Amino acid sequence: MTMDKHVIEAFLHGQVDCWNRGDKEGFFAHYRSVSPNGLSIEYVGRPQQDAWQVLEGMWAQQQPRVRVQVRQCIINGNEAACHHLNAFRDQEGGIETIELYRFDAGRLSVRYFINP
Repeated sequence: MTMDKHVIEAFLHGQVDCWNRGDKEGFFAHYRSVSPNGLSIEYVGRPQQDAWQVLEGMWAQQQPRVRVQVRQCIINGNEAACHHLNAFRDQEGGIETIELYRFDAGRLSVRYFINP
């Protein structure tokens, strides 16, 4: 069963909006809304960790430092690929990421490719 494209769009744009506004509750609510049956997050090339701990760590370490700029977001069926610039808030530059999202029967799998 394919997840509605509008639901995926609302999640992708909503979580970025919450991140940029510093709305932690809203950010986590977006993740919970699309993953009632489980969440996995992988930083490609690093050991697997608990997804909710990954999000907590990401929020604590990166949210104050970076603002997400969406370069491109492509949704095909139950999957999305996003190219983001994690722009530094207090200096020039940032970190480019390619983020892959797979929505499957109430499970969300995320893979982050980071270009330091």
